[in-house]
Amino acid sequence: MSKQNGIFTTAVISMVVSGLCAPTSPTLAQPIDPGVRPGAADGAPPAPLPGLTADELAFFEDGLSRFTTVEVVSGASSSQGNGLGPRFNSNQCSSCHAQPYVGGSSPAVNPQIAVGTAEGATNAVPWFITSNGPVREARFIQANGVADGSVHDVFVITGRADAGRCEISQPDFLPAGDALTGQGGNSNIIFRIPTPVLGAGLIEAIPDSVILANMSADATAKTRVGVSGHPNAVQGGNVNLSANDGTITRFGWKAQNKSLLMFAGEAYNVEMGISNQLFPQERDETPNCQGGNATPNDTSNFSASPATAVLSDIEAFADFMRMLAPPVPAPATAATLNGETQFKNVGCALCHTPTLTTGSAIASGSATVPSVALSNQPVNLFSDLLVHHMGSGLADGITQGSAGPDEFRTAPLWGVGQRIFFLHDGRTSDIVQAIEDHASPGSEANQVIQSFNALPPQDQQDLIDFLRSL
Repeated sequence: MSKQNGIFTTAVISMVVSGLCAPTSPTLAQPIDPGVRPGAADGAPPAPLPGLTADELAFFEDGLSRFTTVEVVSGASSSQGNGLGPRFNSNQCSSCHAQPYVGGSSPAVNPQIAVGTAEGATNAVPWFITSNGPVREARFIQANGVADGSVHDVFVITGRADAGRCEISQPDFLPAGDALTGQGGNSNIIFRIPTPVLGAGLIEAIPDSVILANMSADATAKTRVGVSGHPNAVQGGNVNLSANDGTITRFGWKAQNKSLLMFAGEAYNVEMGISNQLFPQERDETPNCQGGNATPNDTSNFSASPATAVLSDIEAFADFMRMLAPPVPAPATAATLNGETQFKNVGCALCHTPTLTTGSAIASGSATVPSVALSNQPVNLFSDLLVHHMGSGLADGITQGSAGPDEFRTAPLWGVGQRIFFLHDGRTSDIVQAIEDHASPGSEANQVIQSFNALPPQDQQDLIDFLRSL
């Protein structure tokens, strides 16, 4: 067990037994992160939402199968699996979403190192990809002297046995910084780590009206601590609206994606280089680097059977995520119940809303019969799904939609107890440090963090243990 910046001692560490057992000695001076909460589900197959119909469950299983498929450039026995690259970050959805099981977040052992040289690829592993660090994608703040913000994939297919005569080079990510935190290197590069998709269908099913009503709730308390928000999609606003239809977007670190289908389509193209019916053009059209595949690489399979196979991969991915159960919290204890009270008292819940509710009639496999599993369901996500100013300390200099350079979606906290890496770039594995990093010039969380730091040490520890119980 370790803590960045050395704010607790070995003597204090020895007082912590395991799991959620917080130190009770009166000498406790600083809260400590007890670490990733163990759970019976570690490494187990992901669970579907309770109440799915037989048809919904069949589509969930089909989506899971494709979510875990290892993609190749060419030569697979069917249309599934072909199209990797020419530039990519990994070769399967589940390599990035694996902790504590498929659908989660970055695993303890980074799969990107093995992926980068698979099938004879000649990639060098970038400085910010390390075996005990998070899966990372890289975005350039500027490119060729103008604002950029897009993903620059870390690997290329050059040298792979299934890539033919492709000859392209990796981007230049130097100079290097701290490999584990990703800090201190090339100032033009920022990083993102995978967001968990557990319970994502419930998030998708929350009506805009519920999000807006929650935004307006507790207005006096929010004003008092500096949490702001309004429904306009202007730069610097606190709701990120779709440029297509004006509704609230909600997926991704800056809430930049509207739906799970959009989320899946973008990731397939951007993270694996696989074009699809939402993003039909290749991001890199270099001749000899397409593997002989038609574009888009992923499309509907009209002649396939069984019926589920007519879906494209991105539709199957969306079905899997839509029907994936949310994380299961640990049983409450006296300490975590007090921690939950402190979480609300200091103001964390003003952004990390404990529960929202899905719509009354959410369609899944039928446009006329609502899905029981998705309709009228509580969503214990601990997020308001809005974007907030997080200050200069977390600012990444990139604008996506109406989320500006220092704005991020309130990260859902369900499942945080079993996550390894925190914040948008995975700079820390210590949940205490992640809390402290919410405070910096311009952050809406400054007064909340001051209130947290003013708590008695045991109340701070109980709050941390509450978070690790989620």
